[in-house]
Amino acid sequence: MSLNNLIKRALTGIVFVAVIIGAICWHPFSFLTLFSIITGMILWEFHGLVKLYENEPVKRLIRCLGGVYLFAATFFYTQGFTGKAIFFPYILFLLYCLIIELYNKKSNPINNWSSTFFAQVYCAGSFSLLNFIFTETRDIEILPQAPIFVLAVFIFIWLNDTGAYLIGTLFGKHRLFERISPKKSWEGFWGGFIVALLTSQLFYYLVPEISRFVWAGLAATVVVFGTWGDLAESLLKRTLNLKDSGNCFPGHGGMLDRFDSIITAIPVAYIYIEMIIRN
Repeated sequence: MSLNNLIKRALTGIVFVAVIIGAICWHPFSFLTLFSIITGMILWEFHGLVKLYENEPVKRLIRCLGGVYLFAATFFYTQGFTGKAIFFPYILFLLYCLIIELYNKKSNPINNWSSTFFAQVYCAGSFSLLNFIFTETRDIEILPQAPIFVLAVFIFIWLNDTGAYLIGTLFGKHRLFERISPKKSWEGFWGGFIVALLTSQLFYYLVPEISRFVWAGLAATVVVFGTWGDLAESLLKRTLNLKDSGNCFPGHGGMLDRFDSIITAIPVAYIYIEMIIRN
């Protein structure tokens, strides 16, 4: 990697992290705004990849709007602004996606069904669960306004990626999953894993009500499933013969490239928080 590309990558990463952390911490509605945009952009990019693969027109806009609605509806529900009825339009949207294929007269409607519903679960569903994690700090008196668990998930992923890249570049010899991602190594995986575990102990000092072992468990869970998410997105790109999912971020690729680990880490982080921390 050239020096210019390295600088570009570093600057892009710094701005990216600053925007994410700022939106999470500033106000619930800044969180809503930014992650609604992110959800829509990821869905737009995903359906663009599907269109490229199938070489057929895809109604991207309505599918993206459906996913954004799910995220926003979940936000208002978890914040206590509304009841379950807010999800009724989303249910109708899913039924629309099913029924509309009766009238599209395509030779293989299963492709549209599968890509549409998969995207809603994989992209919109995962980010919508982030709203539940966002509200899980209300019982922690020391940080009543800071969504500490959301920050933890993102920081564990970012530092794991950084540690894995540095250790893997310096010492990587044994391939982690060569068929899918030839550059990833076991040395890099364990390097990132250890960095995330060490970082989890800083969260213990911020929130000592939660034991250091529980914080370490959350970090380990996020890293393992985040790594699988990274590999799954690599499999998607390899299937499409692509290097990056897009070009939104100079030196970093597209939206899916930046959030692939987060997408799979969010659901298991939510389960861990509910079953281990809140029990």
